[in-house]
Amino acid sequence: MKLISIFAFAFLLACNQPAADTHLADEAAIRQADLDWSKVTEAGQYDDSTGYYSYLLNDEIVLAPNAPLATGMEAIRKIVEPMFATPGFKVKWAPVKVEASGDMGYTIGTFEMSVSDSTGTNVIEKGNYLEIWKRQADGKWKVAAESFNSDMPLPEPPAN
Repeated sequence: MKLISIFAFAFLLACNQPAADTHLADEAAIRQADLDWSKVTEAGQYDDSTGYYSYLLNDEIVLAPNAPLATGMEAIRKIVEPMFATPGFKVKWAPVKVEASGDMGYTIGTFEMSVSDSTGTNVIEKGNYLEIWKRQADGKWKVAAESFNSDMPLPEPPAN
């Protein structure tokens, strides 16, 4: 009887242990997903299955500068596809901070975007971003919301 009590106590003790803390592994997975997303985008891979769009939730929200809130793939395509089609367009980014808790996480980072102006000169813009990531049932992380903005100062108002 005493042996059964010891096993029962050990079983109850094991059942009452908190779940393993996975936030460091989750942060590493989100960081890698963000870097992978940047790589496919920089390479011009915009397809739905493995490219740019494959990292987004279908109901993702984008808060782009100088644009209305965009929710869902159709609205997002209206924002990003003109950028992708701009001559000389390239973009790359990297997270500088990653946090995760449970099935949610975020990245804060910097980006560099370049396009060709009307004379063919390469114009570079730098900025920063915030992404909210959500773990999917298959364990993959996808972007649920994002916002980005330029580091460039606003233009001076015209003189009166």
